[in-house]
Amino acid sequence: MYQLSEQAEPVPSGSSRTIDIGYIGGGSQGWAHTLINDLAQCPDLAGSVTLYDVNYEMASKNALLGNRVMDREEAVGDWSFEATRSMDKALDGADFVICSIQDPPGETFVHDIDVPQEYGIYQTVADTVGPGGAIRALRAIPQYRDIAATVRERCPDAWVINYTNPMTVCTRALYEEFPDINAIGLCHEVFKTQELFADMAERYIDEAEDVARDEIRVNVKGVNHFTWVDEARWRDRDVFQYLDEELDRRKPLFDREPGDLDGESYWVNNEAVAFDLYDRFGVLGAAGDRHLVEFVPWYLSIDDPEEIQRYGIRLTPSSARVSDDEGPDEMERYLEGDAAFEFRESGEEAVDIMRALAGEGTFVTHLNYPNEGQVDGLPEGAVVETNALLSGDDVTPLCAGGLPDEVESMVQTHVTNQETLVRAGFEGDLDLAFQAFLNEPLVTVSRDEAQELFAKLVELEREYFTAYDFDASVLRA
Repeated sequence: MYQLSEQAEPVPSGSSRTIDIGYIGGGSQGWAHTLINDLAQCPDLAGSVTLYDVNYEMASKNALLGNRVMDREEAVGDWSFEATRSMDKALDGADFVICSIQDPPGETFVHDIDVPQEYGIYQTVADTVGPGGAIRALRAIPQYRDIAATVRERCPDAWVINYTNPMTVCTRALYEEFPDINAIGLCHEVFKTQELFADMAERYIDEAEDVARDEIRVNVKGVNHFTWVDEARWRDRDVFQYLDEELDRRKPLFDREPGDLDGESYWVNNEAVAFDLYDRFGVLGAAGDRHLVEFVPWYLSIDDPEEIQRYGIRLTPSSARVSDDEGPDEMERYLEGDAAFEFRESGEEAVDIMRALAGEGTFVTHLNYPNEGQVDGLPEGAVVETNALLSGDDVTPLCAGGLPDEVESMVQTHVTNQETLVRAGFEGDLDLAFQAFLNEPLVTVSRDEAQELFAKLVELEREYFTAYDFDASVLRA
């Protein structure tokens, strides 16, 4: 099991370590701005960031923004930013590669969410599993093959940090294309669970005051967005033991009515599903309720979309997934001087991870990495999510143990589907891909309806499926 004392702090070397970062998806209005923010506040790394994006204009604006931020007096980081039209150039000689892409564009989300609803299949996120997650995976695999091949050619020793969903499939595709790649997947899903345990420490432990998230040590195991925690400690105190008391305090978990959350954010999470899973299986779901419900068939078995509010969450409409008006407008305000780029504590860990892998101390966090035995019962080589120690150009997964039999069975279904999708993506085999699609727990319609739904989604997005052999498929017209 994962046991560790206080996490070691990075040890500055006395001068900035120089590294080169290649950023795939460098036109991002989310992760790119977070990276600029965090690098500007990092005194012991320095270097260059080369931004590549299919939207070169947005990558160029991010480069301009990054250089302006670094020129500010309060920026302690020493970084230069440049945009390029070539992924080869972005990765040439890179020490680190960051991937945060959404290509093809967001309108594919409309199909992924809305078309399954025509068949009575509802999804809260649609980017990891279920019909939407499977189709998104099939679109992403050829892109990640291309990224891995470019890493192999241009920077084979680089560490690749992937933020893109579906996290497990994308990270797994990198290793399938280039087995010697150094790649990890990062997701902030467990942070909220650490915050939950921090609140519980303050509630149930007398001497605990103002407990920070990073003071909580959790034992993480599972696959991305279907992650579980069975240990939680604050200093030398067991916080997990208070879950039964916290569960009783929160009951009844499902006392909301349809319409109760109409005024709430689409991203609302009341942790009712996480506690219900704990109540049933003895381990706490640690990925946020909107993700957790998509991995099992029962919470989303609803007749009316508003019924999902019973579980303290909302369905995310496709319109919310493609509306990005605030991002570019905010960028223009930054560049025109109408708004200041405010430094903040982002809570993200990419810079801490790069610092550790560059030899500036050690760092422990949860991440996605091929299974070397850190999760008992799941296949070797499958990408799993556990804690790991990062230090001196090395990642050491920490043993997390196994899962309860029933939970392991549920997780194994998704591992099998993910592995099948990766194989289908590499073989260009849509019929094999449909086997995984049909095996998704959310695909609760008849076999013929499932095939019709799959064919409709693929046809609607056919321009993004050029790597697949339509002529050899039963889906052919």
